[in-house]
Amino acid sequence: MKLWSRKPPPAAPAANDDAPAAGAADRLLRRLEWTVIRRLDGLLQGDYRTLMRGTGLDLADLREYQMHDDVRHIDWNVTARQQVPHVRVFTEDREMAAWFVLDLSRSVDFGSGARAKREISAGFVGVLARLLTRHGNRVGALVYGHDLEAVLPPRSSRPHVLRLLHEMERRAHAADGVTRAGRHGHDGMTRLADMLQSAAGLMPRRSTVFVVSDFLTEPGWEKPLARLAQRHEVVAVRLFDPLERELPDLGLVPLADAETGEQIWVDTHDAAFRRRFAQLAAEREAALRESLAAAGVDALELSTADDLVEAIVRFADMRRRRVRATGAPARRAGELR
Repeated sequence: MKLWSRKPPPAAPAANDDAPAAGAADRLLRRLEWTVIRRLDGLLQGDYRTLMRGTGLDLADLREYQMHDDVRHIDWNVTARQQVPHVRVFTEDREMAAWFVLDLSRSVDFGSGARAKREISAGFVGVLARLLTRHGNRVGALVYGHDLEAVLPPRSSRPHVLRLLHEMERRAHAADGVTRAGRHGHDGMTRLADMLQSAAGLMPRRSTVFVVSDFLTEPGWEKPLARLAQRHEVVAVRLFDPLERELPDLGLVPLADAETGEQIWVDTHDAAFRRRFAQLAAEREAALRESLAAAGVDALELSTADDLVEAIVRFADMRRRRVRATGAPARRAGELR
């Protein structure tokens, strides 16, 4: 004989777990729209058009080949006649997809001031995604924690930007929950090379790719980044905190590696130790910049102490200089000022 009982209502832990992240994402986007994007509207004056450059179909001009030009645009007939490599310059199509490759590993939780690297990353991504989608461009994202955790196909709407920020906030809430539970979950350093290889396989069409990371990773990411830059227009957004470059005199303090969990005690009162730390940090900075330049990508350094408006304007200026340096054809009136 079977005994029937009333089935309890289904629980929805996933929705409850996502509720704080969804609310935080909505608050963040509203704050960015009021405090950052409104200010940028009066500063960029159309420079948003230089943030992304499409490939286009209409031939606009021919010019001599320059470093970092796409070899697929070489006009071999003109090159043979002139005995100098020439490339075709096309009228650019602005409706182009942008991808954010987001490093949300544990090291981006660090911040010595009011904001952590994760917060400055979310602010930059939220502002740039909203600026692009407002003008018809599509944005997608690859969210990477210890592994690839979410793939958001390119869309062009405010709800899509909200979903992107929600995924970033959800990852932050998950990391906080693990920390409060006492399970650090250190599985080794970030593997940026794996993240870049995944990105190359998930982006079928030429796009603008923003790699947002602190580049605290296992070695071997340079070649995957260079291969990604051969097909796509890549911008490396490097997150950092001022304390990662120079230590103040704080006496004897414990330092923990956010990636591996290793802890050591250091005497920051020792001036020789602080000088050695600054020297090693400077050497690492120089090597990182050299690697990014060798890969042929633009690089924007984003500090936790930066003003987000100034950082976006600096980025727009950087892109405008790149457009002028590569000899792109003149824009229509009002596109650049």
